[in-house]
Amino acid sequence: MTHHASTPSTPLLVTGGTGTLGGHAVPLLREAGRDIRVLTRSPRPDADGVTYVTGDLRTGAGVEAAVDGVHTVLHLAGGPKGDDEATRTLVRAAARADVRHLAYISVVGADRVPLAWLRTKLESERAIADSGLGWTVLRAAQFHELTLTMIEKMTRLPVLPVPGGLRLQPVAAREVAVRLAELTLAEPSGRVPDMTGPEVLDLATLARSYLDLRGGRRRPKLPVRIPGKAGRAYRSGRNLTLEDALVGKVTWAEFLAERVAV
Repeated sequence: MTHHASTPSTPLLVTGGTGTLGGHAVPLLREAGRDIRVLTRSPRPDADGVTYVTGDLRTGAGVEAAVDGVHTVLHLAGGPKGDDEATRTLVRAAARADVRHLAYISVVGADRVPLAWLRTKLESERAIADSGLGWTVLRAAQFHELTLTMIEKMTRLPVLPVPGGLRLQPVAAREVAVRLAELTLAEPSGRVPDMTGPEVLDLATLARSYLDLRGGRRRPKLPVRIPGKAGRAYRSGRNLTLEDALVGKVTWAEFLAERVAV
């Protein structure tokens, strides 16, 4: 493999660049003066300094072309299943190309909560760490945006299901994007401290804040017990990072005030 010197015009590849996190991260990387290449499954017109390339991490189609001439990859693409296979596809292509730094967003508790989708995150981390490439992995808590989607669905039900002992540390996606942009533009850092939001909140509190802001009526609560090992992990807070985390500033209430129209 011939290494070529990086220049600001060397494109930086972002997977998942059109998602919640990518929508914040891509403009930040553009502001830093980088040309961005975004891998998407369906064609899009190019924008200022952003080139969209079509490919699919699940099938491998277009992935080699996407990493060609790239020195840095920010891997944000993810879904409820298959992330590990998609990441392995990306890693194989990156290892054959001239990629020197692969940065990845993972999830707090990926190695502590025994759920299938978290296992795919952990396997993705392992594939990246074992790739021979320079790498950086940041685990983040659940985004405010995804927490809101969950709460909106819960509060449409006639009875509010409240999983006992489940607490979250929701964090603003834009704050995670700032951190990821810094890490992506820096030298490979390996596993960096987790990033969480400023509060630990249970689902009842999250839902109550939302309903109060919307003027919605309180729902009767139905205690729900999460079964099995995953339930025990959540009840013991293994999805939380309470020490040595980088803590965001935007609270759940501040996020709701921005996002939720009465």
